[in-house]
Amino acid sequence: MLSFVEGLQASPGRFRQRRQTPHRAFDLLVNGPLRSSYDLFAPLSSLRNGYVLRRQGNRVRGEQPVAAQQKFVYSFTEGNKDLKDLLGGKGANLAEMTNLGLPVPPGFTITTDACKVFLETGTEPGSLNEEITGHLVALEAQMGKQLGQADNPLLVSVRSGAKFSMPGMMDTVLNIGLSDASVTGLAAQSGNERFAWDSYRRLVQMFGKTVLGVDGELFEEALDEAKHAKGTVNDLDLTAEDLKKLVETFKAIVLRETGREFPQEPREQLDLAIHAVFHSWNGDRARLYRRQERIPNDLGTAVNICTMVFGNLGEDSGTGVAFTRDPSTGTQGVYGDYLQNAQGEDVVAGIRNTLQLADLEQLDKKSYDQLMSIMQTLENHYRDLCDIEFTIERGKLWMLQTRVGKRTAAAAFRIAVQLVDQGLIDLDEALHRVTGGQLAQLMFPRFAPTSETRPVAYGIAASPGAAVGKVVFDSYTAVKWSRSGEKVILVRRETNPDDLEGMIAAEGILTSRGGKTSHAAVVARGMGKTCVCGAEELEVDTKNRRFTTSDGQVVHEGDVVSIDGANGKVYLGEVPVLPSPVVEYFEGTLHAGADVQGGLVQAVHRLMSHADGRRRLAVRANADNAEDANRARRYGAQGIGLCRTEHMFLGEERRKEVEHLILADNDKDREAALSSLLPLQKGDFLELFQSMDGLPVTVRLLDPPLHEFLPDFTELSVRVALAEARKDPNENDLRLLQAVHRLHEANPMLGLRGVRLGLVIPGLFGMQVRAIAEAAAERKLAGGDPRPEVMIPLVGTVQELELVRDECERVLAEVCASTGVNLDIKLGTMIELPRAAVTAGQIAEAADFFSFGTNDLTQTVWGFSRDDVEASFFTAYLEKGIFGVSPFETIDRDGVGSLVRSAAQAGRATRPDLKLGVCGEHGGDPDSVHFFHEVGLDYVSCSPFRIPVARLEAGRAAIETAGSDSR
Repeated sequence: MLSFVEGLQASPGRFRQRRQTPHRAFDLLVNGPLRSSYDLFAPLSSLRNGYVLRRQGNRVRGEQPVAAQQKFVYSFTEGNKDLKDLLGGKGANLAEMTNLGLPVPPGFTITTDACKVFLETGTEPGSLNEEITGHLVALEAQMGKQLGQADNPLLVSVRSGAKFSMPGMMDTVLNIGLSDASVTGLAAQSGNERFAWDSYRRLVQMFGKTVLGVDGELFEEALDEAKHAKGTVNDLDLTAEDLKKLVETFKAIVLRETGREFPQEPREQLDLAIHAVFHSWNGDRARLYRRQERIPNDLGTAVNICTMVFGNLGEDSGTGVAFTRDPSTGTQGVYGDYLQNAQGEDVVAGIRNTLQLADLEQLDKKSYDQLMSIMQTLENHYRDLCDIEFTIERGKLWMLQTRVGKRTAAAAFRIAVQLVDQGLIDLDEALHRVTGGQLAQLMFPRFAPTSETRPVAYGIAASPGAAVGKVVFDSYTAVKWSRSGEKVILVRRETNPDDLEGMIAAEGILTSRGGKTSHAAVVARGMGKTCVCGAEELEVDTKNRRFTTSDGQVVHEGDVVSIDGANGKVYLGEVPVLPSPVVEYFEGTLHAGADVQGGLVQAVHRLMSHADGRRRLAVRANADNAEDANRARRYGAQGIGLCRTEHMFLGEERRKEVEHLILADNDKDREAALSSLLPLQKGDFLELFQSMDGLPVTVRLLDPPLHEFLPDFTELSVRVALAEARKDPNENDLRLLQAVHRLHEANPMLGLRGVRLGLVIPGLFGMQVRAIAEAAAERKLAGGDPRPEVMIPLVGTVQELELVRDECERVLAEVCASTGVNLDIKLGTMIELPRAAVTAGQIAEAADFFSFGTNDLTQTVWGFSRDDVEASFFTAYLEKGIFGVSPFETIDRDGVGSLVRSAAQAGRATRPDLKLGVCGEHGGDPDSVHFFHEVGLDYVSCSPFRIPVARLEAGRAAIETAGSDSR
């Protein structure tokens, strides 16, 4: 047996035996006839007798391994959709479609593990080359042709495929195996010389750009010159002879730019392309996209080697992308794009405007009907919207990819509820499939065009929203202007992955080419960006930085336009906006049963109701006045988790009273100042308790340093100097200036503030607690149900809390005695210092509740001054991967989060009934809400507008925890 395998003569990586030889080799290797397609495609390292291939020069021999090796290559017949971690999304789904018996071209997948080894060590795993060879032999055997064979070449595609979809962010190379020798064989095999040379020029162009690093514009310019010489703008008008010349031009570009010839050896092409896909995982655009979408950097990408099928063989061939539902709206129907006589990336690249998928029925009804049947099969199987890539080769339909499709926020909510009504999923699964981020997008305003507002162009509504901004024509300008505070609209003929940074910076994207499946549309939907594609009436001139409308109006860079991603309309100038119907629903001005925007409000209502029924975490609001409190209650708040009393002192009248308190240099003046502040504070609390009647209201006592209530030092110095120059000094201003000097601190956020103020300024906290208690008593006597809680800020040691608690309890007892009202007011503290977190067990002895102030806790744990660092070096930290996301945006689980977890555990160990909440901005962040659920907090508190997001995510956290527990 071994002598036969040793007799397989091969050039490096390529067998040159008769067609039947590989079949016979496999027969012998497994000691018997092949019993299934699995046997045929199983890698040699996993065959029944355990033989693997070893290359020695130009010879391959079979050996039995001493020990089992890690498997790095899987046939499409081996995997399934649940192996995304190992096979990537594309590979896992190709395997799943193969298992379903759908027409998938044969191929195999190199695992993400191989990519990780390659990126860590700079070289591929030791057995990878042998496994690829084994699978390639099997592929050649099934197809009856060999990679790059001169007279009958097998061609393959090499495509990336990470666990999470990253459209256009990594590399793809088609037509691997074509060379000067095999292109004529492909022409003879297909009977279409033009097709063969078109495929070859695509390989040189794609390989040159993605594998060899040649500037893609050089190929585009050469292609444009060839079309210009032909007097056409359509590459389909180029003849075989034109394409032959273009191939030579492309190869000359490769030689000039790289110093080497375009590789003619097919296996070398394959290996280099595989390595390029591995490298593309760490490419700039891929890293940027992962940061934007919060995809981990350590996953790696799989590589899919797939037999080529050709949509560019003539008018009976083509390529397309289809969705089982409209990814923009969620409406059921036939959605997608199709291009006749096209290959691979032509549809998603948007280089030619496509036909609608429905047009395929007239062109090729058999393929259309088969595609519709497959789409239904896939949607029922995945129980979700599916995004499908397909090719028709001379009337034969092939499925090249499926995945759960990206969709807009509105489509996500509608589709989730539709699938519930169809019995495909339950409400728990529906809730799992929408996110707080998507809900936040639905709360953005929409355009309110008047009768005078007329669109200047119509495009395809690719990703909804109302975007207004200044026109820019390249990514660099979009980023530059955006960083200067400008709102911009990125305008391109079509976008490509290199435009990603500009797309992120822009308010919206407008293209004159492409459809709902173009790069611009897919990426914009994933990011929640407004996008209008295929506005053919616009002539976009990026070189001269302008576009022209069909009626001759010229729009220059810097001019303002408005684009409506819901209907594809493009307006000149700024169009006014209206509130979102979802906001109107939360505000109570729109009934949940109203049929608005195709049932969007009903879908939101159903899923929000289910989230409220499932969640354990309560959701409170950060609110300092009755207006915010009333809005918060309408949005579903279950109380106030943070009332910042310092905001009550910001009016001119109140600021003067605080100045009197600061300037007081004896007990009498200080008590007079506090007495004047008491009724003002009481009135504030009365309004809040009325707005939140029956719900808890956590009032934080004065927290910021006193200098914040005094005039600006420079402004005050000038005022005093001018008065002295006029010989008319103002005694109060002089005293204020002295106070500003006295209270100056090098780092005021770590100075005299919070509990320290209450201990240093006698009566300050007592006045505030008295105002709270008297307001509660008055409200209770009027028949209300006030539920105040008092929170002492910036506590670092239990002794501080004990001293303030003693004062508070004394004041509360006095108010109860004077009013005859029994008040049950809880006293707790804000955990916002590392010392408080690590001594939480001690602090809990004097606290009825903890509320984690994660804003300050993040600052003190990291040693960051938020006001300074976000503008100075956070951008660099994000770009270098030190942060995946700002720790002020999403809680740092490893650092700040670990303190929250340990403090919660220690506090409850001391006091099992200790109530735990969070009132920093993280309380409204979706990812952080899940963390707070995990660590067992009782509530989160956030700004009123974030309350629906927190409610939804608290429900999702509960069902995900339940699902994890059940597993």
